[in-house]
Amino acid sequence: MFMIEGPDRRKEEDRIRKEGRLPPGQALTLKFPVLHYGPVPTFNPATWDLRVWGEVEEDQRWTWDQFNELPRTKMVMDLHCVTKWSKFDTLWEGVSVKTLVDHGLIKIKPSAKYVLQHAEYGFTVNLPIEVVLQENFLLATHYDNKPLDADHGFPLRGVVGYIPGKEDLETPYLWKGAKWLRGLEFMRADRRGFWEQAGYHNRADVWKEERYS
Repeated sequence: MFMIEGPDRRKEEDRIRKEGRLPPGQALTLKFPVLHYGPVPTFNPATWDLRVWGEVEEDQRWTWDQFNELPRTKMVMDLHCVTKWSKFDTLWEGVSVKTLVDHGLIKIKPSAKYVLQHAEYGFTVNLPIEVVLQENFLLATHYDNKPLDADHGFPLRGVVGYIPGKEDLETPYLWKGAKWLRGLEFMRADRRGFWEQAGYHNRADVWKEERYS
């Protein structure tokens, strides 16, 4: 369904596999498949905000204009979907949670162990705090030097992937970054998100093929 067949795709997949960048059970796609549950929300910059709360010293709320004034980061990552497609060398731009913490813009309490991403329509995704604070987790506004399109999470999504050469960073499947993100809740104890409650693996490490519970 998602794979482009032909010599070019197969040649590129062989190259990626030889570099050790193709996780088990995955196949290269040259497209960017769209997968999500529910409708695509509308965006009103006058009313949009991003909230941060829970196990933090101070709750935060950034309007769209304020969010775009935060320190920004660009990075290249490989993406791996639980439905077995992988897309390589993708360019993202946005705001790193690690950078916000390093700059004192989010002050995490020692009790914070997990983060629940809250998205439009009540959708949620959970991650351990150590993964959220890795450099391969980004609050992304741009893909391939262009603002996200609506199907891929405009105006803001969490995105998590593999940075070549950074084997020490845990890499979850792509669903662990929520589209249409509206809040980050820092928590003492884990609370499973939408897909995790439906039977998807709670940790979702791509190299261990942690797809389903």
